[in-house]
Amino acid sequence: MDVFYEVRQIPAHSCLMMDSEAEARAYPRRDLALGYCRACGFVSNVLYDESVKQYSDRYEDQQSFSPRFRAFQTELVRRLVERYDIRGKDVLEIGCGKGDFLVELCQAGANRGLGIDPACIPGRVAGKDGGSVRFIADYYGEKYADVPCDVVCCRHTLEHIHETREFMQIVRRTLGERPDTLVFFEVPDVHRVLHEQAFWDIYYEHCSYFSLGSLARLFRSTGFDVIELATDFDDQYLLLVARPAAGETAAALPEEQDLDLLAADVQQFRSSARRRIEGWQTLLADAERNGKRVAIWGSGSKCVAFLSTVGLAKSVKAVVDINPYRHGRFLAGLGCVVSAPETLKELRPDLVLVMNPIYRQEITEQLRGMGLEPEVMPV
Repeated sequence: MDVFYEVRQIPAHSCLMMDSEAEARAYPRRDLALGYCRACGFVSNVLYDESVKQYSDRYEDQQSFSPRFRAFQTELVRRLVERYDIRGKDVLEIGCGKGDFLVELCQAGANRGLGIDPACIPGRVAGKDGGSVRFIADYYGEKYADVPCDVVCCRHTLEHIHETREFMQIVRRTLGERPDTLVFFEVPDVHRVLHEQAFWDIYYEHCSYFSLGSLARLFRSTGFDVIELATDFDDQYLLLVARPAAGETAAALPEEQDLDLLAADVQQFRSSARRRIEGWQTLLADAERNGKRVAIWGSGSKCVAFLSTVGLAKSVKAVVDINPYRHGRFLAGLGCVVSAPETLKELRPDLVLVMNPIYRQEITEQLRGMGLEPEVMPV
């Protein structure tokens, strides 16, 4: 692995919510070093320490409070149901989070669902599925090999797993001789992260990073036929659909031919990321020196990575989020409290940093609805 980016002593978790500022500031930190494999395109934190992994019901990553995200999810569910006739099926979701996607998929196709995730809270979406979905707070493993499933979904989980090949081998073994099983995975796109020098999308929880090509190569090498590759959500996410291969895997899809592009993106990130970090440090330092009130909208992993890397959390006067389960809780490693957006009415910020540009319009409209007209700047 060719190491091309390093950042020291960052929080070991970014969506694990803390109950006090003291607990948050004392949370464990670790070093991150991204390495890149020229042969397959896989990018990984070569310093990852598995022992700090703590996924539990304190892990808060639910995104469906955003209208923009709900619209994306609803359209994704519609496409999957229509294209692959996911109707009346048994659906297993590995890493189901709080269960929003699984519930919607089962509602859309009259399916039966099982979600497995150590961070799930079964009561969070209770009553929204007509009793057709159940949840187990656990890590997925071979003990679930006998679970009936016509469809396996896994969204924004694989990037949290360091031994990705071993994990996919487990998934393949649990499917056994069921070649008709549909497999759908969704992960962030490392091309965009590297091309935009989006250092805020690099954090300790994400120990594995994929392009369309490296994701497909992983699946083929572990016994799957890849039948669809695509990007979505403003090209932030990769979507892969596959089936277990009965013998040799099928030929590669055109979208997999990305090693030259990935090599160029790695080199661009290596040469430019530091300047991007320094640019944000200058902007925040100037804002503080000029008495500007700065707020961040979006308290998830991007926020924690951004503030940890630029090292100027004190320059930010408020961190807000529309997820009510985050309000009044603290960001690991930083100690920043998360507040409801309505608190900005009192602060009246001069500048609001939006941690994901796809939500800029939505956030701007909410600010205007509160009578606020700050500068809105996407990170």
